[in-house]
Amino acid sequence: MSKLPPGDLSLTAFAPIVWGSTYLVTTQFLPEDRPLLAATVRALPAGLLLMLVTQTRPHGIWWLRAVVLGGLNIGLFFFLLFVAAYELPGGVAALVMSVQPLFVLLLGAVLLGARIRASHVIACAMGALGVGLLVLRSEATLTTVGVLAGLGGALSMAAGIVLTKRWGRPPGTGLLGFTGVQLALGGALLLPAMVFFEGMPPKITGTNVAGFSYLAVVGALIAYTVWFRGIERLPALVVSFLGFFSPLTAAILGFVFLNQSLTVVQIAGAVLIVASIVVAQRAPSSSGRPPPRSAVPFSSGVN
Repeated sequence: MSKLPPGDLSLTAFAPIVWGSTYLVTTQFLPEDRPLLAATVRALPAGLLLMLVTQTRPHGIWWLRAVVLGGLNIGLFFFLLFVAAYELPGGVAALVMSVQPLFVLLLGAVLLGARIRASHVIACAMGALGVGLLVLRSEATLTTVGVLAGLGGALSMAAGIVLTKRWGRPPGTGLLGFTGVQLALGGALLLPAMVFFEGMPPKITGTNVAGFSYLAVVGALIAYTVWFRGIERLPALVVSFLGFFSPLTAAILGFVFLNQSLTVVQIAGAVLIVASIVVAQRAPSSSGRPPPRSAVPFSSGVN
């Protein structure tokens, strides 16, 4: 994975950096105890807007693939993420989900023909340890439901990354349209869970609207577009390691804006996270076969 384009790495890293701001925006701008509402509003409107503007819709086998990718990358992932966050206090959710690069490594070997190297395993261990040092607290507790949800969320996103890499985009389909379909279908999968478990808050304020707008435009429309672009251009394992910027950003923003502590141990964890990303992207290439192009495109424009 040597000599990866710095521009592609930086632009792809923008997505998890933005996602790291979600905790700050959620706690300061959104209604309390409405995580599924936040996730649905984050994905569904942005996806529908992109589909409308680009006039893109799936055809043939891509209906099934789009539902699978939208569920893995967004719908199922968000749902399990929030279950884990509620069940595992003290940053344990982030620690459990830090096994995602390991899942990408294993799935990449099976589905992409990628080679597993010792340096990749070392980088996975470094990243997980770094996240643990950054977010774990001594009073943190474990629950079976929380751990399973965290592992399921990590596996969901890992499978989404690998399958996006394997299937690619249908010929003639733009990146914005492809992103919009996944956001819309992922948001549609979240909508019933949001209605059943949470419902709508009694009042929506101007501050709430500002927070929802940020999550939808910056956190979904822009961030997922550059994220899927990165999956196309970079090795799947490298993309998964860039996700470690999310808890790192959350810790930094908490320190700057919420007066949260940042200890020497946490700083050491942050350094270890960055080191794991460097090790992953400098390791010898493990790329397998290139993703096939489907003969069945999305529909773009009015047919």
